[in-house]
Amino acid sequence: MSGLRPSVVHVTTTDISLELLLGPQLEAFAAAGWNVIGASAPGEHVAALEARGIRHVPVDHLTRSMDPREDLRAARELYRLFKELKPDVVHTHNPKPGWLGRPAARAARVPAVVNTVHGLYAQPSDGRTLRTMVRVLERGAAACSHAELIQNPEDTATLARWGVPSERLFNLGNGIDLDRFDRRAAMAGERRELRNEWGVADDTPVVVTVGRLVAEKGFRELFEAHRRLRRSGSNHELVVVGPTEAGKADGLTEAEVAEATADGVRLVGFSDQPESYYAAADLFVLASHREGFPRAAMEASAMGLPAIATDIRGCRQVVDDGVTGMLVPVKDAAGLERALRSLLDDPPRRHAMGAAAAQRARDRFDQQNQIDLTLDTYRRLLPERAPS
Repeated sequence: MSGLRPSVVHVTTTDISLELLLGPQLEAFAAAGWNVIGASAPGEHVAALEARGIRHVPVDHLTRSMDPREDLRAARELYRLFKELKPDVVHTHNPKPGWLGRPAARAARVPAVVNTVHGLYAQPSDGRTLRTMVRVLERGAAACSHAELIQNPEDTATLARWGVPSERLFNLGNGIDLDRFDRRAAMAGERRELRNEWGVADDTPVVVTVGRLVAEKGFRELFEAHRRLRRSGSNHELVVVGPTEAGKADGLTEAEVAEATADGVRLVGFSDQPESYYAAADLFVLASHREGFPRAAMEASAMGLPAIATDIRGCRQVVDDGVTGMLVPVKDAAGLERALRSLLDDPPRRHAMGAAAAQRARDRFDQQNQIDLTLDTYRRLLPERAPS
């Protein structure tokens, strides 16, 4: 066990997850008296993470793709890392870091192993082979953890059904920095500035989505819905905030990206300040095939945007269908088109749903709740070491 302060290693696949998804929480853990280390594949977000005061250690063989040889190398790398660092807690974030990291941490005799389930990597609609694989991997890895912190209550029920002991299962939920995102009125100037830059009139409805341009985020269906709306005379704008990933297995191809651009989709690339785009928009859409508890949907809600999302685990916890937005069937371009048309054509309904979404975010999506529950878990597992 290292140093005077207890230490915790958070393991994710990529550095972008450590910085953008977990950064504020890691800072809070450090402020609470923990020596916090982030472990992931190296990348361009390491500098921003370290600027928060969080040390980063690279795990060179950890990748998003399923590659048995690379995965075995990554598991060995994690084992050696845990043996070297001797942390008090290893906290993995699923799917793959959880599958590899939990057994590696127990083998390295780490005193406390915690895993956050950001969304089980299988939906009921997925094929039997994938569902069986995920069940076997999760049951085996969960046997190596002391606590499973689960963002989504539907996943809690699934893990219990798979035989994970109930005393290890804790509903974590998910949250955001409300001070950062609950400020749409204060960003009226940025709204005007972006719209002027785009040449978009104030009464033209802007639809925004945030995410990597990969198939499982539903971009093919979304682009088809946008294409149909434009052909029928809609004057809306569709803005996509997120990186293209043409080289990834499920990334949209360069041809698909070029076609979307030709159809008028505004691809602005990655941004670490999505709130500017939420402020410029009138409607948020999330067409994902799978989610855990989608952060972008919570952010958009806090910014007062109604949301159209797929009717899947995670989205159901953020969007109250008919109140704060609309839920549509997954992989259904026609359903997306109908929902978009209904809200694009009805500004008063959009405004009412946006106000309800902002209130729901204030009531349910404060990230301090997740910070407190995680620290309580560390204290419970390490009563002699954890800061009080």
